[in-house]
Amino acid sequence: MLSQHSDCAGGATCRGDWYFQPAQAGPDACNRGAAAAAQSHLIHRRVRALAEEHKVPVSAFVEDVAASGGYMIACAADEIVADASSIVGSIGVVGGSFGFDKLIARWGIERRIYTSGERKVTLDPFLPENPDDVERLKAIQREIHESFIELVRVRRGDKLDSRETALFSGEYWTGRRGHALGLVDAVGDLRSTLRERYGDKVQMPLIADRGFFGRLTVPLEVKVALSSVDEDAAIANLASEPGDFDAVHARTRADWAKAL
Repeated sequence: MLSQHSDCAGGATCRGDWYFQPAQAGPDACNRGAAAAAQSHLIHRRVRALAEEHKVPVSAFVEDVAASGGYMIACAADEIVADASSIVGSIGVVGGSFGFDKLIARWGIERRIYTSGERKVTLDPFLPENPDDVERLKAIQREIHESFIELVRVRRGDKLDSRETALFSGEYWTGRRGHALGLVDAVGDLRSTLRERYGDKVQMPLIADRGFFGRLTVPLEVKVALSSVDEDAAIANLASEPGDFDAVHARTRADWAKAL
């Protein structure tokens, strides 16, 4: 899913729950690779619905990766900005498994499964591979791939380099090469781009995820900024800032200070 979000001067905060308010623009930082096609498409549709409802342009800022499902989500933006070394593309569909039928046979283990419906069990890893099952899976993959291609063509339009035959092959590229191919609109980053457009006082609050041990994972620059701020001061300070900080945003930032 989208990792970090920010708001523009006087603009909307785009958070993990897709909270929008009237804004000049809605920028999102995107950092995701392969993902379930349906979930990526649902996020894509939600972003477009909110953008159209509030009549705001959306910009996606790619960090490490916007590939496969991550690129599908990025395509919900009206503009995609990537770092020169970001990975973008991978417009394809993949599925895989393992075959354990010979392994369990070696140990004298017999697979027993009971169904109603002749195709209820397909591609069972504990049974020998059935060519008919494989062909059915590939047919489904082709259908999903065609939908993915259509989505990219609609969203990117004439920006795509029609001379590049590998665009929809599942191949991926760096952000710089992706820019040349029309997969992204510019090479850059969120902070410098927003400051250039909206000035040095543009607000860019970070939404942090919980780490492996349940603690809030806070970027280093946020730790430095909040290390000497107590909870009451953080709430009072943030709640008084211009833009779109409400009590919820202030409380979130204060919780970061407590978690350090």
